[in-house]
Amino acid sequence: MSEQPAPAANTARQQLDPAAADAGRAYTARTRATADQFAGVLEDIAANGLPSVEECTPWEELREQHLARQRPAVA
Repeated sequence: MSEQPAPAANTARQQLDPAAADAGRAYTARTRATADQFAGVLEDIAANGLPSVEECTPWEELREQHLARQRPAVA
C-alpha cells in the first residue's frame, strides 16, 4: 500500500462528467461479470475436479477461435 497519508476528510472530490462516470460503471460491470464467470469455473473444478481430457478443447483450437474473432472479415 502507499505510504502517503490519506487525503483530509474535508477535501472536496472532483466530480466526473456523466459520460466518464457511465464508462467507469460499464467497465466495472464487465470486469465483475468476468470475475464471476472465472469464480464459477474455479468453484466447479473445486467441487467436481478437473474434466476429462476427452471433454476439453485443445488450446490451439481455442487460440484459433479467438484469433478468428479478432480478425476483420475479409470480403
